[in-house]
Amino acid sequence: MRASRVYAMAAFCLVCGLTIGYLMRGSQLAVSPAHAAASGAPHPGGASVKPVGHPPTLEAMKQIADKQAAPLLEKLKSNPNDSALQVQLGAIYHTSHQFQQAADYYNQALKTDPKNVAIRTKLASSLYRKGDIDGAIAQLNKAFTYDPKDANALFDLGMIKLKGKGDGKGAIQAWQRLLKTNPQLSEDKKATVLKLMADVMTSMGDQHGPRSVQP
Repeated sequence: MRASRVYAMAAFCLVCGLTIGYLMRGSQLAVSPAHAAASGAPHPGGASVKPVGHPPTLEAMKQIADKQAAPLLEKLKSNPNDSALQVQLGAIYHTSHQFQQAADYYNQALKTDPKNVAIRTKLASSLYRKGDIDGAIAQLNKAFTYDPKDANALFDLGMIKLKGKGDGKGAIQAWQRLLKTNPQLSEDKKATVLKLMADVMTSMGDQHGPRSVQP
């Protein structure tokens, strides 16, 4: 039961970290109609969208994403190297669970802006969600060649190692590095990372809590 609680918590934090940038950046993604329909979340227009019957299928979500992407694709025709447009397209397809398409657009954006750690972290997220664990880790490691202290990339590396590889020690190492290299983190975010570390240590049967880890 203890281990299951740890991994349930990890799954929740992984959603936060891998989709909206849990530690440092705010949500850059609008609530998509597909997600609003699935969750009953407020629609951007103000009214709540209540789910009717079953949540939308992946095919239905793709159709919605294609409609959202259409005007951006038109703009991209006149400027095919616009990395900002490509990132927006990647975000649309990621939130609609079309992770391969999302990864494709993030890859395109990186061809123009290869040193952009935020984009590379988004690519890692999409790769992870489509099942390419090693590819996701490789992208994060590449990101560290440009910014070895990036908080989001380090947080996501820990979560992917934990959830994708079952590597609790590797996750803790990533989070220790995060705390050491990012002293500017707010106290609540530090506390969240420390709590994750403590839970993973407990699940591993390690009685040495992270109190010895100083941010």
